[in-house]
Amino acid sequence: KHSTEHIYNEIAYPLVEGAMEGCNGIIFACGQTGSGKSFTMEGVVDPSSQKGIIPRAFEHIFESTQCAEKFLLRASYLEIYNEDVRGADTKQKLE
Repeated sequence: KHSTEHIYNEIAYPLVEGAMEGCNGIIFACGQTGSGKSFTMEGVVDPSSQKGIIPRAFEHIFESTQCAEKFLLRASYLEIYNEDVRGADTKQKLE
């Protein structure tokens, strides 16, 4: 019933702010197949109101670091589906 913007503002925004201060953060989405995990995390480009948590977090980070002289960002993504682990390249299975 909530928009991805609402979910981002309530859950992910504080995690990203903490990461900007040097803490580690993780967002773990789990649930039944078809429950909206991928949509919530990835969303769609158009309309922009349906961007997911990942693109919103990247925007937040890049806006926050525009004035920084140096900044290191390390992000990872993985999916577990039918007991197969995949990274950003969803066709390649990981160990």
